[in-house]
Amino acid sequence: MSRRIAVVLFNLGGPDTAADVKPFLFNLFNDQAIIGLPGWARTPLARLISSRREKSAQANYAMMDAGGGSPLLPETKVQAEALRTALAARLPGDEVQTFIAMRYWSPLTEETATDVAAFGPDEVVLLPLYPQFSTTTTQSSLKAWNETYAGSGVSRTVCCYPEGAGWIEAQAQAIRATLKSAGDQPVRLLFSAHGIPEKLVESKGDPYQAQVEATVAAVTARLAAMGVSVDHALCYQSRVGPMKWLGPSTPEAIEAAGKDGLGVVITPIAFVSEHIETLVELDIEYGHLARDLGAQPYLRVPAVGPTAVFIDDLAQAVVEALPRTGAAPHGPGCRKAWKACPHLCQQGVAA
Repeated sequence: MSRRIAVVLFNLGGPDTAADVKPFLFNLFNDQAIIGLPGWARTPLARLISSRREKSAQANYAMMDAGGGSPLLPETKVQAEALRTALAARLPGDEVQTFIAMRYWSPLTEETATDVAAFGPDEVVLLPLYPQFSTTTTQSSLKAWNETYAGSGVSRTVCCYPEGAGWIEAQAQAIRATLKSAGDQPVRLLFSAHGIPEKLVESKGDPYQAQVEATVAAVTARLAAMGVSVDHALCYQSRVGPMKWLGPSTPEAIEAAGKDGLGVVITPIAFVSEHIETLVELDIEYGHLARDLGAQPYLRVPAVGPTAVFIDDLAQAVVEALPRTGAAPHGPGCRKAWKACPHLCQQGVAA
């Protein structure tokens, strides 16, 4: 019997135009997963932060060729259509539709939940475009969805895929190509992930750091199998505020490479699409920093985007998820009983 299958892709989202920057920032900082204060304190603080950061954020978005906004949604639409096509080939007897639910800007979770309900699915697969699970990304997106969606269908979640075969292969292929362009110049490969405060790992049992490290280990192992051996290090970008964040920071890692007389090949190890953290922070801000610190050449590996091997892996994750319910990783997930891991929590393993 033919099934109607809805695949919901989660991401953070980004403003479409310069005028959207302030409300986008407000939505971001008003999320309790980002600022862990009660609403009566968090909401006015979010208004203050979004007002103060509006101009500088608009200037950053203006650096990208995206009309003053973010290219994240157009890129995600390409990924969603590629995934729909891949699933149609794998599930020819079913009607598959992909949907995009952004956490902080359109299409917001509430809009997408309405669209999915109108589709009337028999099966729903929730698929975050965050390879590594974190309370600040996947958990926040899933919480918003579960509080909003009231339509039909049996749901299941792909909670993470830090070592998904296609995700690792896509990263390794892109890194190898970029390393070739460096020629004989000595470089250090920097795996740059978005940072989070250390306290989320220590107090909330957030598995993000461990999963990022697992991704790096898997990519370097795949590179070795390809005959590629390179000096490498893991670092974390986008640190803000006074709290202690995961380290070393990406600027610190670039400085260390410069002091060691090495150039930098940098890859976004936790992002699947191009957006402000890659196109501005990595390409422009850190590119200038690398030049000033003598870490030359400075080359950036592109995000995997709609690379066929990555999209095929996402399709495989969906197909594997259909026979079950609940949350489970695609490929190896958490190797430790992290408190925030949804898969281990539902098994009663996490503590």
